[in-house]
Order: sequence, then C-alpha cells, then structure tokens
Amino acid sequence: MGLLSNRIDKESLKSGDHIYSWRTAYIYSHHGIYVGNDTVIHFTRRGQEVGTGTVLDLLLVSSRPARSQMHCPTCTPPEGHGVVSSCLNCFLAGGILYRFQYAVSPALFIAKARGGTCTLAVSDQNDLVVHRPKYLLENGFGCYNVFKNNCEDFAIYCKTELLVLDQSTIGQSGQAISIIGGPLAAVLSTPLLLVTTNIYGMVATAVGFYCASRYAADIGMRRDAVKVSVEDLTRRLTTGLLQVIEPQLSAAPAC
Repeated sequence: MGLLSNRIDKESLKSGDHIYSWRTAYIYSHHGIYVGNDTVIHFTRRGQEVGTGTVLDLLLVSSRPARSQMHCPTCTPPEGHGVVSSCLNCFLAGGILYRFQYAVSPALFIAKARGGTCTLAVSDQNDLVVHRPKYLLENGFGCYNVFKNNCEDFAIYCKTELLVLDQSTIGQSGQAISIIGGPLAAVLSTPLLLVTTNIYGMVATAVGFYCASRYAADIGMRRDAVKVSVEDLTRRLTTGLLQVIEPQLSAAPAC
C-alpha cells in the first residue's frame, strides 16, 4: 500500500480490515469488513449496493456483485435488513482490492482529496471489529440510506463503534460528505466573484472550503459522534430509539 494509494494484495488481508472496491468507472466504492476465511460482511439496500429508494435510482447503475450460475457456498442471500456475507471474490465483483486507512494524519487526510478512503478516527482492536459485523449479520443495521446509513457507515461503525445518533445530519460516510462538500464549497466561494476575477484564486478558495468541510465532518473530528456498543445499537433499532428513514419521493417497499 503506497502513501496515496490504498491498494493491497489479497495475501496482506487481516481479519478486521475495512476494505473497499471502486465500482462503475470509479463513481462510487463499496465497503465491507473482512472477517477472515475469505469472507466479507457488508451492508446493502436489500442486496443492492447503491440506491436511494426513490426515482433517482433510475440514474444509478448498480454494481451488485455478479453471481455465477453455480451456487457460492460462502455468500448468503440478502435478508430484509441488508447485511450480507459474501466471499471476497463476489464482494470485489472483478474490482481491485483497497484497504481503508484509520488514524491518518491531517496532512494525509487532506492529501487524499476524494472521500471514502481514510479517516482521522482510530480503529478498535481487530477482535472487537470482527465481532460487530458478525453480530449485525444476525440482527441488522437498520434501513439503508445513501447519505446517512450506507455501506461505508456500516464499516466505519464496525471499526470504531462510533455512531452519529442525530439522524437529521449526515452520517459517517466520507463519500457522502464529498458529494455534499463539493457543491457546498462552490456555493460558499461564489461571493468572491464580487472581489476578484482571478480564476486561480477562485479555484484555490473552493478547494480550501472543500477540504475544510471534509476535515470538520470526518467521524474522527465530529462532536456528535458517540460510542455505541453493537448490542445497544440493536436495542435502539428494535425499540425505535434510533431510526433511519428511507426517502419517500416514490413508493418503496418497507425495510
């Protein structure tokens, strides 16, 4: 794994690793936790890796791991709660293997301009990390939400036990933060048109706003992120103390 590249070989995988693979011409990446024995546990929207539950899904191309005609003994069919177990090859779906980085320095975090590859947060010990996705495989992780409760949120929670309880805000996902942070940076830098016509200055300011928003919204920096045990998380989801609501712009089946 290089300084700015998180690409790794399968031989270097360890139980508890947070891994991901880019999909659809690097438009998005799918995340999961490697639990050993060639097995990855990951969070989907009823078996589909990406989706909003709205008409916007017509514009999204699903890169759900391709299934061969032969039954894969490792992979489990998607349940109602969306947490599934797959063999490593099915998880990668022909893509390249990357390892998500934890406890990176602020300089390295900013240098990795695209979200969804690293965090300032510190990972827990591997035995604790492996326990969480296995527990959630049996009990679920709530409803999938592309901005508040997606596959990256699932993997980051399993690694850190950190959760953003206020569901009116964005979740832990660096990808979601990047999607929102880019347009936000452009909007915030627009007033500079009144004081400068230098395009390079405008670009530098927009990039600065973008980096600052990513840094402030990272799970390792957020004050609204708290430690929640996996057992307590399941209790909260079961009793309705923690809810993630899918968008209702169009009819969608219930979770």
